[in-house]
Amino acid sequence: MNGSRLIDAYRRNGVVRCHGLLDPAEVIELRAAFETYQSRALAELPEADYTLEPDQLSVRNFWRMQDHDPFFRAFAERPVLVDLVEPLVNGAPVLVGVETFNKPARVGSPVPPHQDNAYFCQTPPDVLTVWIALDPATAENGAVEYSLGSQHEYLPHAASGVKGNSFGLADESVVDRFPQFLGTVDPGDALIHHCQTIHRSQPNRSAHSRLSLVIVYRGGHTVSDQTMQVAYQDALATAPQNA
Repeated sequence: MNGSRLIDAYRRNGVVRCHGLLDPAEVIELRAAFETYQSRALAELPEADYTLEPDQLSVRNFWRMQDHDPFFRAFAERPVLVDLVEPLVNGAPVLVGVETFNKPARVGSPVPPHQDNAYFCQTPPDVLTVWIALDPATAENGAVEYSLGSQHEYLPHAASGVKGNSFGLADESVVDRFPQFLGTVDPGDALIHHCQTIHRSQPNRSAHSRLSLVIVYRGGHTVSDQTMQVAYQDALATAPQNA
């Protein structure tokens, strides 16, 4: 997909799939860096920077990886990524965070329908996520499902009670207003979605993990919305620890 087609699809649908964003050697490099990070993370990280699955053994998410390992900050600041997202955030991209969604085999938990700006609290909502597959994402292992065109309106959110995703749509039935797109991808592919595109995923009950690296960027002109931040903090106060 060339640049103009990618921009048009992103603005129309709120999500775009990029095949082959990373070549096989880059996928191997990124997975090796992740495995090194995970091998030492739980002994070294503050508890706020990771979330475990309900089994209390498997990692669901790592957060703020760019603050703990220079590899991930440097990876997120590669020109190929910065140049890709610049026209989509309508200005100079600023790195917000590097994360993983591990979705481990058999125990990977679901993600309720939500809009990311409920967490980011930015106005204008010129913020996006680059979701890079390190494993195949399939219908069986919990590929992300997106509501096409839902990015044009911020919807009410409420505490979800889901560890790692403390905020979800207050009325999940609004998902039915939009056509759905299942983001099945292969390693090295990416999904780029707007911070107000509704998305969700099913639990992973398969024998195959669904590991992804997640990089969030905002336009340098965005500012924090205090009203949204208060709502988010209220949700955190009633959520499980590390949600």
